[in-house]
Parts: sequence; C-alpha cells; structure tokens
Amino acid sequence: MEQDQTPSKKPGHPPAQAILHEVRTAENSAVYLLPKLQSMKESNPRLTLLDVGAGSGTISVSFAKLIPDGQVTGVDLNHNILPRARAVAEMAGVKNIEFQQGSVYKLPFADETFDVTFCHQVLVHIGNPWDALREMLRVTKQGGIVAAREGDYETECVWPELPGLHKFHKLMAGRMSIGGGTPTAGRQLFSWALKAGVEWSQITLTYSTSSYHTPSERKICCKFRYLTNSVSRSCDYGSNGCVFCSPGVM
Repeated sequence: MEQDQTPSKKPGHPPAQAILHEVRTAENSAVYLLPKLQSMKESNPRLTLLDVGAGSGTISVSFAKLIPDGQVTGVDLNHNILPRARAVAEMAGVKNIEFQQGSVYKLPFADETFDVTFCHQVLVHIGNPWDALREMLRVTKQGGIVAAREGDYETECVWPELPGLHKFHKLMAGRMSIGGGTPTAGRQLFSWALKAGVEWSQITLTYSTSSYHTPSERKICCKFRYLTNSVSRSCDYGSNGCVFCSPGVM
C-alpha cells in the first residue's frame, strides 16, 4: 500500500495491518491479468514486472513464481514493510525479485523500463490516482500493459448485519476519505485511466468480488478487524480491474 504502516518487530512476522493483506496472491487478486501475462510470457519469458504499493510482497512473490525467467520489482512508500517483503520472498524460495522504497507519484525508474506495471488497492488510498496511473504508464514499455484493481466500499455487503460490522465499514470508508482516498475507486478506474491520457480503445475493464466466508477467511478477517477495534463474520465487496496498453500502442 502507499500508506505508512507500523513496522514489524521482526521481519518474519507481519505488522498488524498486513495480516489481511498477506492472504493476497496473484491467483486471487490479479486473476484478470493472468491470461494476458501468460500470453506475454510465451513470447518473452524474460518479462519485467513492477508491483507498485507491494506491501509485504505476497502478490509480488506469486508473480515471480509465474514468470520464473523474468524479474519482478516491488516498490512501497513505507520502508518499514520492505524487510517483511524480503522475508516473504525468502521463505517462498523466490530469487527473481527485489524490493525497494518508492512513491507511485515518482517511481525511481527510467522511462519504458517494465513490460507490466501493476497495482492492487493502491489508487483507492491516494488523492490524485490519475497522476499515479500516468507515472505507471511512464515506466511501462511501449507494447506493455498497466494493470490496476481497486475496491468499491459502497458495494460491500455483510451477514449477519451486526451493528459492529456497519460501524467498522463506516469507520474505514471515513478514514479513507479523510486521508484523501476514494472509497468508490473501483467504479472510477475507467475515468481515471482516461484522465491519465489513455485512449478508450486501449482499456479493458473487468469486475470481480472478494469474499471472506470460510472459517479460515473469517478468522483472518476477524483478527484484522479486532486489531482495528471491531469484529467480523462474513463480508463481500466488489472490485474493478483495469488493464490498458502503454501509450501509442493499440
């Protein structure tokens, strides 16, 4: 994520905010991108992929496994989370990956560095997401792709409809807005891409849901929400994915 987080006491243990984030993988958080990634890998096994707002790196690591002959770079504004990300990669035995500090508004890379530039649940937290997309486009090679998946808090539904769950939902959406983010980011991805300078014909939109309903999923979600002074039973919310070509490529 692009927001600051409390540092973990040990790199091998996730900070409280990362508990829920670390269930995320490319397989459950970037399904919309995987077919395109596979087709790109077939023509170029040495793909370079940038994960912006990589956090503790679980999605980055799963990407690295999917492109074993390629190279994955993860960046995050919060330098305190990077030791955890490196530990996650080490525990997974992944070598074709590196992590470094960087802001989505000013990525520390030259123009046209990566074949794929990706972010997940990053734009929802920041004030000028179109500028972030424009910067992601800058570091993406012509013929490459930029991919983003963002949630939409107004599509969240929970059961049972406990007062605590609704209170938590309002708290999180309110904190996001106060911090300059956009709780309805998912539905706005298309317009943000256009504002960043992407042509309509270069954009592919998808929609998916995230669900926490199995005992193990509820346990993780409860632990996260307990740490933020709430409880959880089951919840679903929608996310929109957006994939578009680098400028100048149809």
